[in-house]
Amino acid sequence: MMYHGHEVIIVDTKDIILELRTKKGLSQEELAEKVFVTRQAVSRWENGETTPNTETLKLLSKLFDVSINTLLGSPRQLICQCCGMPLEDASISKEADGFLNEEYCKWCYADGEYMYHDMDALIEVCVGHMANDAFPAEQARAYMKELLPKLNYWKEHKNLEGAEAFAAFKRQLIEEINALHIEGMPKVESLNALVGGYVNLEYLLPNGNRVKFLNDSATYLGNQLESEQENGRCFGIAANADFILVCAYEENGENPELIVYKKRSK
Repeated sequence: MMYHGHEVIIVDTKDIILELRTKKGLSQEELAEKVFVTRQAVSRWENGETTPNTETLKLLSKLFDVSINTLLGSPRQLICQCCGMPLEDASISKEADGFLNEEYCKWCYADGEYMYHDMDALIEVCVGHMANDAFPAEQARAYMKELLPKLNYWKEHKNLEGAEAFAAFKRQLIEEINALHIEGMPKVESLNALVGGYVNLEYLLPNGNRVKFLNDSATYLGNQLESEQENGRCFGIAANADFILVCAYEENGENPELIVYKKRSK
């Protein structure tokens, strides 16, 4: 079921599978081979005679990079069980093996790791994105404080078992970044989850080539800090277990300059 304004359009699984298979340029035989079924099984799905079982739906979800919810015609409105954000296929998190995890957005959970273990820290990040003239910061903060305790992530304490180790990892990253002593960059106090596609700037190298260093679909820890020396210029930080990247840019990521790309010692 798909919603367009007040109009409700019913989309069956058979139509969705046919459309996704066609877009990917696969024959029924090729799709069958990729998800370990017979061509006849695919034909029955597309004729509406049967629907894939749970395990096959997982394989189809990974192959087409869409949620099982989408494959079933979107019968549910998915929301992230950590931050409460409505989920679309492009924002759903992934496990380390590439399978989609329809419980979380990719900002809150990535590659088997939870990005937030402190509710207050998450609230402040969300308020920074939500607040505007019509929805002041205090109102947004009160809304999130009421919403988050109702979500599964914060109700299930087992999900927070890695909080201490994750916090230690972030502290270590912050120490390493501050130890770079980059001129004009304020001291880093915190790191938040950032999806690569939103911060993957293209840098001009001395040899004239242009290059990007991040993976659009990966999640990093980072922050944006205003320069202490140049008005209108910011420092951007993106880091993970393997490297630390620091860049500088103007409004909307214009005129980016790579400051540091440093491999971390393990």
